[in-house]
Amino acid sequence: MIHQVISDVTARIRERSVARRQAFLARIQRQAEQGKTRAALACGNLAHAVAACSSDEKGRILDMTRANVGIVTAYNDMLSAHQPYQGYPDQIKAVLAELGHSAQVAGGVPAMCDGVTQGQPGMDMSLFSRDLIAQATALSLSHNTFDATLLLGICDKIAPGQIMGALSHAHLPTAFVPAGPMASGISNDEKVEVRQKYAAGEVGRDALLEMECGAYHAAGTCTFYGTANTNQLVFEAMGLMLPGSAFVHPHSELRRALTGEAARRISAMIPGSPAYRPLSEVLDERSLVNGLVALLASGGSTNHSIHMVALARAAGLVLTWDDISDLSDVVPLLVRMYPNGPADVNAFEQAGGVPGLMRRLAQEGLIHMDATPVFGEMQDYLSRPALVDGQLVWQPVGESGDVSVLSPSGSVFQATGGTKLLAGNLGRAVVKVSAVAPEYRVIEAPARVFSSQHAVEAAYKAGDLNQDAVIVVRHNGPAANGMPELHKLMPVLGNLQKAGYKVALVTDGRLSGASGKIPAAIHVTPEALHGGAIGLLADGDLLRVDAVNGSLDCLTDLSGRTQAEIDLTLEQEGWGRELFSVMRRAVSSAECGATIFD
Repeated sequence: MIHQVISDVTARIRERSVARRQAFLARIQRQAEQGKTRAALACGNLAHAVAACSSDEKGRILDMTRANVGIVTAYNDMLSAHQPYQGYPDQIKAVLAELGHSAQVAGGVPAMCDGVTQGQPGMDMSLFSRDLIAQATALSLSHNTFDATLLLGICDKIAPGQIMGALSHAHLPTAFVPAGPMASGISNDEKVEVRQKYAAGEVGRDALLEMECGAYHAAGTCTFYGTANTNQLVFEAMGLMLPGSAFVHPHSELRRALTGEAARRISAMIPGSPAYRPLSEVLDERSLVNGLVALLASGGSTNHSIHMVALARAAGLVLTWDDISDLSDVVPLLVRMYPNGPADVNAFEQAGGVPGLMRRLAQEGLIHMDATPVFGEMQDYLSRPALVDGQLVWQPVGESGDVSVLSPSGSVFQATGGTKLLAGNLGRAVVKVSAVAPEYRVIEAPARVFSSQHAVEAAYKAGDLNQDAVIVVRHNGPAANGMPELHKLMPVLGNLQKAGYKVALVTDGRLSGASGKIPAAIHVTPEALHGGAIGLLADGDLLRVDAVNGSLDCLTDLSGRTQAEIDLTLEQEGWGRELFSVMRRAVSSAECGATIFD
């Protein structure tokens, strides 16, 4: 029996989305009615499409009874999460060739790493890369020579952008093929300790670099539960990949078997086949809510309060922050992964992984078991893959293998989910509370106002922040400078909290899944550049961040003030940022997905 609030939120998403969803489905139906698009191409079109293929490949692609799978890849060999994708296309092609089918790399999409660009000019383009990737995915598929789509992408903006782009071709069966996390390196507690010591000047750069290289040391996703791994967990919960495939290690035999199986299964689902299952049937309001519930129950990345809104819009669905907050009120926290606990994603996988979490959510009546996944039925997503005598099988997942990481039946880590909506005279914002101790969830303190994370860092090093304070970082919204993650603030604010000061963050910028133990009211909307009250604040104004009751207020009278003005030229030009000016002008608010698309 589904929980009443889950049912109610799903129903209101469906009802408010009627016109938009009908228009989306009508567009997709028109595309589907064209039949096998490859057959409609002129001879010259087809010749171009197969010109570089071997004679065997040409024969299969030109045989309209065979499947031709389009691969959209985010491979590059600098990003640890995407480096394993190098050999995937060849493996997929080999598997399909045995079945008489074919595959082609439809295109590549950019894949930038927020870990590399944190605090750098490239971070000002990071959020916009999601919509660029959506466009690149749609463009890759625009050759209309494909019967199904496999998406090779994992990290922060990449996977959401790929699914947004694939939704423009949602008449095709579509699935993600994940690659998995790197092996665990140093502990997360040690990582935090060294970073805070470096911020305090207690250790040097050599010690910090040694630690960072010990944490990020091999192919695969970073092992903490940030945005990349949140993508994988959420998209598996939505049924967009094979059950239990999100967190299998990159170079294991099981991973190779799962990649081949995804190719085999998708090739059997092409238009005209009895098993045809287009993406438009998979991604609906039920799968969307399943993903949100898994996000909240796992304490996932705050970036998904933006990405899930934008993704929903691409599928013709209207999702709001109120929906996410209402779900969070009834979805318990069932997972402890860093920064919500000391364990990493590998420990979560060993405890039961996504199938183990889905089993717990099903027990509580918190997910739609009648949703339609890409492969099989939702019941299958309560099973884990394994190799038995060399054969890939799925086995029902049992109780938690580690009750400190994945809660067992009848137990929760926290009665509510990881994300809270804040609203008040400073606007609306979200706060991730799953890693914030109860005694820090309500902070009332004077404002210290800055325009960049670098200025905050400089003030801290000068000893100018040794006080109770709500740190305000404004003019960092989507329209101002692309809404960069302000990750450099975490060691600084962590040290202030450790020193005994009451401290919180209020910003129209972003933080990732690693926002941690500091109460952080982020994604404040309206942003300062668009007249938000955050642009009226001054040092000393008394602010209250209440993550218990969901309020965000200035207790000082702001009447008669005018908006602070700032020259953003240095944040909008150089290093390629000037090429994204059209996006800064067109982008919606964070609450509407921070997207350039209608």
